Amino acid sequence: MIVMTLPIVMPIVKVAGFDPLWFGIFLVLVVEMAQITPPVGFNLFVIQGLTEDGLGYIARVTMPYLLIMVTFTMLLAAFPDIALWLPRYLSG
Repeated sequence: MIVMTLPIVMPIVKVAGFDPLWFGIFLVLVVEMAQITPPVGFNLFVIQGLTEDGLGYIARVTMPYLLIMVTFTMLLAAFPDIALWLPRYLSG
């Protein structure tokens, strides 16, 4: 999904003035949220196949992780320096 859309979206992101590193971290978070969100959450089906538990149970168990990722995504959108602080610190 990322490989197919990024060549089209990345020039738009740069022209809009977003930092590419920040956008990459944001994109990974959003894709990971999609992986554990029903009804199409691929990781839920993998866990269901491994544990033989019901999909509803697995979705409920992953809810705290989804809430953590949503919270961090909102923080990252509100305060972009969260993602950019360490690279800026290490670069000098």
